[in-house]
Amino acid sequence: MDKQKKQLYKIIVALILFFLGFFIKNETVQSVLYLAAYLLAGYDVLLKAVKNISKGKVFDENFLMAIASIGSIILSDYAEGAAVMLFYQVGEYFQSYAVNKSRKSIGDLMDICPDYANIEKDGQIIQVDPDDIEIGNEIIVKPGEKVPLDGIVLGGNSTLDTSALTGESVPREVYEGDEILSGCINLNGILRIKVTKEFDESTAAKILELIENASSEKSKAENFITVFAKYYTPIVVTCALLLAVLPPLILDEAFGSWIYRALIFLVISCPCALVISIPLGFFGGIGAASSSGVLVKGSNYLEALSKSEIMVFDKTGTLTKGVFKVEEVNNEDGVDADELIETTAYAEAFSNHPIALSVKERYGKDIDNNRVGDVKELAGFGVKAIVDEKEVLVGKYALMRENNIDASEADSIGTVLYVSKDGKFLGSLVLRDEIKEDSKEALKSLKEAGIRKTVMLTGDKKEIGEYVGKELGLDEVYTELLPIDKVNKVKELMDKKSENGKLVFVGDGLNDAPVLTMADIGIAMGGLGSDAAIEASDIVIMTDEPSKIMTGYKISKKTLSIVKENIFIALFVKIGVMALGALGLANMWEAIFADVGVAVIAILNSIRVLRYRG
Repeated sequence: MDKQKKQLYKIIVALILFFLGFFIKNETVQSVLYLAAYLLAGYDVLLKAVKNISKGKVFDENFLMAIASIGSIILSDYAEGAAVMLFYQVGEYFQSYAVNKSRKSIGDLMDICPDYANIEKDGQIIQVDPDDIEIGNEIIVKPGEKVPLDGIVLGGNSTLDTSALTGESVPREVYEGDEILSGCINLNGILRIKVTKEFDESTAAKILELIENASSEKSKAENFITVFAKYYTPIVVTCALLLAVLPPLILDEAFGSWIYRALIFLVISCPCALVISIPLGFFGGIGAASSSGVLVKGSNYLEALSKSEIMVFDKTGTLTKGVFKVEEVNNEDGVDADELIETTAYAEAFSNHPIALSVKERYGKDIDNNRVGDVKELAGFGVKAIVDEKEVLVGKYALMRENNIDASEADSIGTVLYVSKDGKFLGSLVLRDEIKEDSKEALKSLKEAGIRKTVMLTGDKKEIGEYVGKELGLDEVYTELLPIDKVNKVKELMDKKSENGKLVFVGDGLNDAPVLTMADIGIAMGGLGSDAAIEASDIVIMTDEPSKIMTGYKISKKTLSIVKENIFIALFVKIGVMALGALGLANMWEAIFADVGVAVIAILNSIRVLRYRG
């Protein structure tokens, strides 16, 4: 039987004994039942209090509960003494339940590392430790198995469940040549994969490392509570002691009633609601973000994200896909658009340049290499090839002029390919880095949510950068920047934020690592982003979707809102009931509510964030 179930059964039995006491008329039997309930519910608290005192840790919640409940029993208030301990244990159970629920939420995400990898040896498939696999080795992943290491698909095709990595429920199709990440679940076909990263450097291992280390980075609120509890408890114990001694001596009254007030004061003052619920709120926020594909490396970063004021973005791979797409087909009069695309694709048939690949993707048909011959790369200009026994030129406008071809110069923004066949100008293709589908909506949502300024920094050409900035509605765009220029520009922007505001930088490339480190919060695009960028960042977006930044921002706001609610509720109720207790206007039952009841309310409030998805 696990610890949580034992705790629940103990509470149920103690409650039965406690409520039986209400129906028993005999005072002796009644007292015995209350004492039995007290000891059953509170023996571990009493034991912890004694152990902690022997270690010099006197002023904690165990000490407060022990002294308050024992005091009640000494004053013959057996029911109240039992109630203090019993309802304290109820609060502890709710805390344990909430923490386990939070851990399970994150644990489900963390259950992404398989215990084995399949390799083929002597015609047999055997299981080995993923740690033993080296880069370049081939592994086999069967249907239903987790992908153990990052790699490239050498053979087979399948559908992958990537929800553990990205939070997305839509399966992803993979084919031969596709990159594949560890931690995904292979749903159907058999895949043969060439390993590209060792186990310790694989995506799944890195994610686990990020999550496991997240709790070590505390928020300001958590650090405040740690310091607060250290000084708060001795102060309230001293105040309770003075309340029990000074008024009777000064007013010449009996000690009994003032000791009772002091005990009430102690029960109320226990800082459980704050100590428990605030870290739990942040823990739940990190879990909710992780479930949505946003990995936060610490609660301090989750707290800081809620104060974002300026958001700075890289362009390529962050707001755009980092791949070219044919956006315009400008065919000359008398030339069919399909002919222009086909001619260009055949001239680029043997090239693996991203531009060539994009043209071939737009063509969308198999290329008969027998139709192509005598291909020559013209450094700095383009390519010359023989297609269907006719000379084809594809490249810059300067290539057309050099070959005396009467070409119409395009004024489009992007990379322009001019195409001619046998000296005749066919037209031009305009390629641009494709903007991600959700970039525009993401930036719009961030502005509506209160982000004061959105900025893009890019090393791309001025006209391309400004075009993307205009399309996305960015406030400021800076182009043709080297990595050091980005650093200097971020330094300038840091000076423009308010005292409590935060600057966020979002990037994905190796050259973004210095800026990610320097910003108040660095967010890396983790799906396609470089290892250096992910390592340098504070938050990782596993889906490469800019809209997830808004998801993380909303979760951080919700988490901070819940934490502030808990602080307000706890302090408001406690201070009010402490004052009433000191004046003799509150009894032990109100004290129990002010302690345990408020703690339970705060805990239940904290776990709400686990279900929040922004």
